[in-house]
Amino acid sequence: MDSTKNTKSEDKNPKKQILLRLSPELYRKLQAWAEDEFRSLNGQIEYLLTECVKRREKRS
Repeated sequence: MDSTKNTKSEDKNPKKQILLRLSPELYRKLQAWAEDEFRSLNGQIEYLLTECVKRREKRS
């Protein structure tokens, strides 16, 4: 077997997983927003966090 090949799933997907706890109300609102924008809930949260980081970096 070629030891240079990446066989671990985390090597194929460089994204990190986190556990996120949300209130039921916030979850419902984010889910509805994600559906409005044709994204998964995970995709919507990642999009929103990315936009917030971009704004913060522009202010710095």
